[in-house]
Amino acid sequence: MFGLGPFEVVVLVVIALLVFGPEKLPQAASQAGRTLRNLRRMANNAKHDIRSGLGPEFADFDPSDLNPRNFVRKHLFEDDDDWARKPGDTAVDTLDPVGSHNGALDELGYGEIPPYDHEAT
Repeated sequence: MFGLGPFEVVVLVVIALLVFGPEKLPQAASQAGRTLRNLRRMANNAKHDIRSGLGPEFADFDPSDLNPRNFVRKHLFEDDDDWARKPGDTAVDTLDPVGSHNGALDELGYGEIPPYDHEAT
């Protein structure tokens, strides 16, 4: 639970008993539970409002993608085939000035040297 071990949970319960006392501890726990439920409901409502405000184009939008760590993991380390274009696409043809791909993206084999344009550097 939240990365806490059993010893840490016992320590937190003892501290709560000392701070609130045995009479007020159930009231404090129920208040904390209510507060957490309200915060969760507000966060879910905010997510729903953002998604509805952005429109159908962003139906798969997840606010956790805005976290830089998640953003980098999603866009750099996950396989995504959207970058591969159709053969003959002008954007693909301009990527390779040597023209070795003949309209398609070729994968290099082990030990192969990628094409290099000596005049471009």
